[in-house]
Amino acid sequence: MSEMTRRGLIAGTAALAATPVLATAPMAGVQAPGFYRFKVGDLELTQISDGAANFPMPEHFVVNVSTDRAIKAAADAYLAPSGKITVPFNPLLINTGSKLILIDTGNGQVANPAIGRLLPNLAAAGITPDQIDMVVISHIHPDHTNGLHLKDGTLAFPKAEIMMPATDWAFWMSEENAAKATDPINKNYFTSAAKTLSDLKGKVTPYEWGKEIAPGLTSLATPGHTPGHTSFVVASGKDKVFVQSDVTNIPAFFLRNPDWHVMYDHDAALAQKTRHKFFDMAAAEKAPVIGFHFPFPSQGHVEKDGSGYRLLPVVWNPLV
Repeated sequence: MSEMTRRGLIAGTAALAATPVLATAPMAGVQAPGFYRFKVGDLELTQISDGAANFPMPEHFVVNVSTDRAIKAAADAYLAPSGKITVPFNPLLINTGSKLILIDTGNGQVANPAIGRLLPNLAAAGITPDQIDMVVISHIHPDHTNGLHLKDGTLAFPKAEIMMPATDWAFWMSEENAAKATDPINKNYFTSAAKTLSDLKGKVTPYEWGKEIAPGLTSLATPGHTPGHTSFVVASGKDKVFVQSDVTNIPAFFLRNPDWHVMYDHDAALAQKTRHKFFDMAAAEKAPVIGFHFPFPSQGHVEKDGSGYRLLPVVWNPLV
């Protein structure tokens, strides 16, 4: 390139930089609706995003690992800006052809615009709340149960049968157990359960482990995170997926390091044992795994990797 041509190019670039650029449309500032459909045999499943919370990592978020080490693990996994973590929330909708079944309900209608997105994302997916036939709760923690009610206290899914794991319902709704609670996190869970679920006494259908609780939906015992924490197998024909609920929280932490204990686990040692048992099974069967706190669309395959496991996320498929 000649010197004259190079000078002309520099001058032209400077003139372009000085010219104001007018946007053709305002910046949106929000994501598109979060839902992702896929098939399991004859069943159609829709993963619904309830949003994601980004917050400073609490002290002892990983109970048996130093906060500095946990923060480094978050940075190494590019989870969030330094010192912060991001936790997604992802309920699952199952269409059996005759029933619409919702597994977990998310955070409910809250002030934080980044979470509580279940209802608008269901609407974007073409589903109205009164179409839901059954709500199945995996365990009684507020990010799974608060979406059962609207802000005014009425039921969000007015025609749905509400199913709760029998062990969790008996534990968290017990006033005697609540009075014995000393750990601040558990005390808050008891308070939340009493506040948000007391009006459902007599209206809940308890379910047991190891049972087909709806067509194609079988409950699995995965205790530790809560006494009655439940995972599921969704099966149709030769196809199946495992719904791990909260067997692990952030996979970059607790899947890679299954012996790490998250602060939200009721019985950390049992939760650790459950993680190994569940993910050994999932890895051996090579079936997809859906995680409530996995990055959206919150599913992938799990493989053993040294003393831990790794998540291989699904490839986005534009067709169902």
